[in-house]
Amino acid sequence: MKSNIFSHAIEGRNKVTFLYDFHNITIEPYYISYDKNGKKVIYGKKERSREIAKFEYEKILNIKIQKHTRFSPIIPILPILN
Repeated sequence: MKSNIFSHAIEGRNKVTFLYDFHNITIEPYYISYDKNGKKVIYGKKERSREIAKFEYEKILNIKIQKHTRFSPIIPILPILN
């Protein structure tokens, strides 16, 4: 269920709000994966931050997609070497 919600948010470029360790977190979700311990995680940019953070699925509660808040992914542009 969480994967479906996050997948829809990633495809639609919608921000997501959820509880994580009893804190309200808003992220721009980027990628769903597994960490080195085999735990399912999602990577996303926290609101008012420039860093991409990792969040463990088992600690995520009360997920809400913010349908009216879209974002553009931050992708570094590298110079082309000739």
